[in-house]
Amino acid sequence: MPGTRVSEILTGVARSTHSPEPGTRRIPVIVAVDDDRDALRRVDDELGRRYGDDYRIVCTRSAEAAVEELEQLADAGCEVAVILADHWLGGATGSDLLARARALHPRAKRALLIDWGAWGHRPTADAILEAMALGRIDYYVLKPTRARDEHFHRTITEFLHEWARDDSSVGHELVVISDPDSTRGHELREFLRRSGIPHGFRSSESRAAQDFLSELGADRRAPVVRLHSDTILIDPTNEEIVAAYGVETEPADGGDFDLVIVGGGPAGLSAAVYASSEGLRTLVLERHTVGGQAGSSSLIRNYLGFARGVSGGELSQRAYQQAWIFGAHFAITREARALELGDSRHVLTCDAGFRGDTRAVILATGASYRRLGIPALDELVGAGVFYGASTVDAQGLARECVYVVGGGNSAAQAALHLSRTAPSVSLLIRGTSPAEGMSQYLVDALAATPGVEVSVQTEVVAGGGDGRLEWLELRDGASGATTRVPAAGLFVLIGAHPLTDWLPDSIARDPAGYLLTGSDVLADTPGAASWPLQRAPMAFETSAPGVFAVGDARHGSEKRVASAVGEGSVVVSQVHEWLAQEAGSSRTPQTSPPT
Repeated sequence: MPGTRVSEILTGVARSTHSPEPGTRRIPVIVAVDDDRDALRRVDDELGRRYGDDYRIVCTRSAEAAVEELEQLADAGCEVAVILADHWLGGATGSDLLARARALHPRAKRALLIDWGAWGHRPTADAILEAMALGRIDYYVLKPTRARDEHFHRTITEFLHEWARDDSSVGHELVVISDPDSTRGHELREFLRRSGIPHGFRSSESRAAQDFLSELGADRRAPVVRLHSDTILIDPTNEEIVAAYGVETEPADGGDFDLVIVGGGPAGLSAAVYASSEGLRTLVLERHTVGGQAGSSSLIRNYLGFARGVSGGELSQRAYQQAWIFGAHFAITREARALELGDSRHVLTCDAGFRGDTRAVILATGASYRRLGIPALDELVGAGVFYGASTVDAQGLARECVYVVGGGNSAAQAALHLSRTAPSVSLLIRGTSPAEGMSQYLVDALAATPGVEVSVQTEVVAGGGDGRLEWLELRDGASGATTRVPAAGLFVLIGAHPLTDWLPDSIARDPAGYLLTGSDVLADTPGAASWPLQRAPMAFETSAPGVFAVGDARHGSEKRVASAVGEGSVVVSQVHEWLAQEAGSSRTPQTSPPT
């Protein structure tokens, strides 16, 4: 076979053109395994022609030889980008092989190679479904049947794209240089990740980074961001980063809009796509970065149309680009501070002094993560303690024990992602069963993933360390006994508080702060004064006519990405209805409760 051997791979190097470090790195590897000689030859030919200049191709015909190759690559420090394996390998299976490969090369994309039409073969279909459910594979790949088989290459290219996005050692348009334990450095990287912006990371402790910082005259304790354009930002704010990256921080042509959407999560972005595509002059205000709570998810597997799953950051970036293409305006890193209600127009004021005048408002503010309320741990945020983060520090914890707190899908996704690199991951749940708060496919994946332990009726009561997290104290809810355990990382995903405190009191909320809409407005209103119109409020309309609420901040919402997107799309038709009412007739004061 013409496949490359490990001895050849060790001699190959490639330069990262956008890296602040001038060194070299070994060329990444694509591995393929199939005991069918002809099928493997076609795979080898297609991989070699299309990717051979940038990747080393290793092909083998047995599971045993493949494991040996993967072990040698791991020992040599070679990165494996993609591993492909036929499921039926004589006495072994590709699924078992890829499960072993995950331990050796946790970042590699893994797929079962199948023949065209094999999805109709029940044993093969069952093998694919089981491997996906257990997290052994990322997807399946149809074997190439001809030269330039673009269906085959589409999947391989998507795998390589996803692998490269997560590789902080390769050249990127933007590189963060900071101390690995820097709280602000972590915040910047998390901000970029949730924004869906690919970026690299270099430790300021490396010799090359120290020389680079010395030339700049920069303090090594302050993070530095270098863009592809050679723009250098020293200890930048989030606003400075997005502005340098070319993202709007406030509209250039004024603040008069048909619709202002407050919040750039899935609900707000969905509303922006539909509103702007239907001709409404639309502005999205986002206090942090697009994505909302969904942006913290390392992998969303049950979102419609993404069979392999999609990261929250990438989904958000796609939605942002889609809304922008339709003409939506954005003001990123602008936090809404006040809403002044009017009869036909409303005014939103932001933290930087920007004012937006609008005919309608959609509140998609989402929610902020709840904290544990342990001062010692709050002092270590970014230094081993992370709220909502699940991927930025995974590689830095490759040989450490980490803990995840939470009983929902986001916590389960974080634990599964961390298990790719950390040898021990403990998921701590206050309830009596993980099934109480998470999807069944995640419950199954947790049970099947080596290195993940689920502890129910368990909570964190204390923790500390010298400059970064070193230990936690856990309490058993059943017995009350406490245990002190070593810990290098704590990821907290325990629910959220709706970001509605800034709104005027005239906009009704439930006791927890979630916005009341539709019939809930009338049910909560003791008298007619709270709802001034003769008609009843529309389904997503708040107690203020022309002001709507969708997504996680709305009372009764499902707290799922798909439902938030759905609400964002549906609410736009109600905005149109409101605008038509305002254009066609004056408002009629309400003197008696609506019926």
